[in-house]
Amino acid sequence: MIDYDSLQLTDWLPTTKKEMKIRGWDYVDVIFFTGDAYIDHPSFGAAVIGRLLERDGLRVAIVAQPNWRDDLRDFKKLGKPRMFFSVSAGAMDSMINHYTANKRLRSNDAYTPDGRSDMRPDRTSIVYSNILKELYPDVPVVLGGIEASLRRVTHYDYWDDKLHKSILCDSKADMLIYGMGEKPLLRLVSELRSGKKIEDLEDIQQTAFLRKKEALPVNPFEEEARLFSHEECLKDKLKQATNFRMVEEQSNRMHAARIVQDVGDHTLVVNPPYLPMTEMEIDDSFDLPYTRLPHPKYKDKKIPAYEMIKFSINLHRGCFGGCAFCTISAHQGKFIASRSKESILKEVDTVIKMPDFKGYLSDLGGPSANMYKMQGKKISICEKCKRPSCIHPAVCANLDTDHGPLLDIYKSVDAKKGIKKSFIGSGVRYDMLLHRSKDETTNRNAKEYTRELIMNHVSGRLKVAPEHTSDRTLNMMRKPSFKDFNQFKSIFEKINKETGMKQQLIPYFISSHPGCTEEDMAELAVITKDLDFKLEQIQDFTPSPMTLATEMYYTGYHPYTLERVFTAKSANEKANQHQFFFWYEHKVKRSIVAALKRLGRDDLLKKLYPKG
Repeated sequence: MIDYDSLQLTDWLPTTKKEMKIRGWDYVDVIFFTGDAYIDHPSFGAAVIGRLLERDGLRVAIVAQPNWRDDLRDFKKLGKPRMFFSVSAGAMDSMINHYTANKRLRSNDAYTPDGRSDMRPDRTSIVYSNILKELYPDVPVVLGGIEASLRRVTHYDYWDDKLHKSILCDSKADMLIYGMGEKPLLRLVSELRSGKKIEDLEDIQQTAFLRKKEALPVNPFEEEARLFSHEECLKDKLKQATNFRMVEEQSNRMHAARIVQDVGDHTLVVNPPYLPMTEMEIDDSFDLPYTRLPHPKYKDKKIPAYEMIKFSINLHRGCFGGCAFCTISAHQGKFIASRSKESILKEVDTVIKMPDFKGYLSDLGGPSANMYKMQGKKISICEKCKRPSCIHPAVCANLDTDHGPLLDIYKSVDAKKGIKKSFIGSGVRYDMLLHRSKDETTNRNAKEYTRELIMNHVSGRLKVAPEHTSDRTLNMMRKPSFKDFNQFKSIFEKINKETGMKQQLIPYFISSHPGCTEEDMAELAVITKDLDFKLEQIQDFTPSPMTLATEMYYTGYHPYTLERVFTAKSANEKANQHQFFFWYEHKVKRSIVAALKRLGRDDLLKKLYPKG
């Protein structure tokens, strides 16, 4: 149970007029509407932005999961803010939050009290923003969060099966902040305080906005990249594929170009991102005075996402893996922004003092667990780079892959009184553990990290993500060869045998990814059977906006080579691939036998079912 007795209502940002009155407020500067429950924790965007603006001297209120079906009283209850409304769909794109890969409605929502699935609308950002613009046409609306970030340019929408314009067009919002929003938001507030209007703010990095074609502002940045128009992309999928490559490359540059794209009689302007946050800047964000608790109005309810992360510690942001199906680098960027050891240990001390903490940290991690403090050895080389991945097709020679700083964090955390064990719940990139550097200290630290991870930070089962067994498919995914998984599995088993532990390695796989064929899945079934796996962690590929895999799925081309790519799209094609995960179940055996005969793969049939 959460202990609220030692806290006051004013320890959270206000969510009602009553809570404003307790603070003695008769107005607010910013009202933040979010599709998630309000949890005052650094893992949740509303809390981060709210606390950041609070520290900057603003009065901020949060309206979590407003009712959009009734007389809209939730949108009216706090009145007008002095500066602007801020809108976010929450920690997930609302369509992925609502629907499975088969477009079936999900029965629960992890970011909602008691997991209710009906507390936010489809396309949350658009719905909230339109309501606010209708009610308060003279008040600016600023979009942010993952949904807005990944839909900032023309993008494929899986649920409508067509290209959508920038979300700015349908939302009618005045500005969009993409990526991690602290730096652009503070600049926005500073400019508004100086008396400027939001429509005049055209040079803030990491923002996007629409202008009439004839009123396109002069580019204040060094470069400009012009995309094919939305209308051209509707007519020609090759142009959409070409656009994606340009957007992804600019998103992964340290000094990017301004992106412009015509849509109707307007031009979309996407200003380049800020440089990665410095250690001091990211510490400032994590060191804000969070209660780390859900708002008291949820006192008797459970919020699944909170239960999962309440005893976890995030060490860094960003991911340089560049996986084809992943949205992390499109939102957080590929450059790693790491917290200081002091900031991390300070947060650990806070968690230890929580009344229901039993001594077990659920995660010491990040988007990828073992990228902490890793960056280019020579930043001057990184400044010229536009590769979407620093480790595919091979680890960059300029990348410092030293696991030493992360080892130090693990040992320092575990040495603290009150910590019984810290688990690593985030995904581990085992290909980086196997990589051999020219620096022997780095190699020794990788070996020590591997041993430390397996011996002291696994809760009996270590989840890793080889994703597939076919090297051709893995190359499409920007993932390492399956040989790396086999090598890591051997190390895992060797360490377990030496220490007398009986831990399990749980691999994660995807079916129907672009480039994957039914035959690839049949071979996956045979290979994983030989490894004695009955797969649990599996999924069918779901196209999400602004990923390489989604562009291949929609256009049929690889954006970097413009070569044709096969993708399973129909329900039948997807089912034919997915069934191979369950080759051992009697109910699919007849279907798999028929499929292997159709493919002419009697060799695989004999391996899967040697007894007939």
